[in-house]
Amino acid sequence: MTLTASPADAAAFDRLMTARHSCRAFHPEPIPRATIEAILTTAQKTASWNNTQPWQVVIAGGAAAGRFRALMLDLASRGAEPTPDFAFPREYRGALLDRRRACGFQLYDAVGVARGDKAAYARQSLRNFALFDAPHVAIITTDEALGAYGALDCGAYVSNFMTAATAHGVATIAQAALAVHSGAIRAHFGMGEERRVVCGISFGRPDESHPVNGYRTPRAGLDEVVRWEE
Repeated sequence: MTLTASPADAAAFDRLMTARHSCRAFHPEPIPRATIEAILTTAQKTASWNNTQPWQVVIAGGAAAGRFRALMLDLASRGAEPTPDFAFPREYRGALLDRRRACGFQLYDAVGVARGDKAAYARQSLRNFALFDAPHVAIITTDEALGAYGALDCGAYVSNFMTAATAHGVATIAQAALAVHSGAIRAHFGMGEERRVVCGISFGRPDESHPVNGYRTPRAGLDEVVRWEE
């Protein structure tokens, strides 16, 4: 296949990348199966290490999404022992910490949580496990034998899934928080022990009227992340 492109293609892609954001309030109506399949078909074109395409995807909607939501809320509410398949960051340093804090402050300001209000922080954290009331969730897993490279490929898949969803007017949020309970997720969906949970993606139509969807996080300039060598 010959690669052809145009300024219009580049502009359209940039618009989609700009429009995509982490949605934290959804309308309850389900997305048509045909739309979800179109998103998945596009995401399936993701490049991967030796074309292994290590991702496996569970899509839960309707009653299945409700059962999964109830499980996650129960685990989080009673402080169940975390069982992540991949270690969470050891620490955030320098600019990484600054960006993380800024993101958190924007979120809490949007939902009216005062800084230092730990009880309110906890309530907002539980919204992750309620899937932000999204009608659907995708669980993304990789094969254990591929290690970090399988997870890396799945990260690319997640990004392409979310961008494709944006093109169809579907909002998304990638949720590493769900992977805290990877063991329970495997048991709930009957996955083999060789599967490693990378993250979940909650998705649906965005509630644009909710203040939590009214802010956008900034992106670092190229001068902060790129070094040119010629």
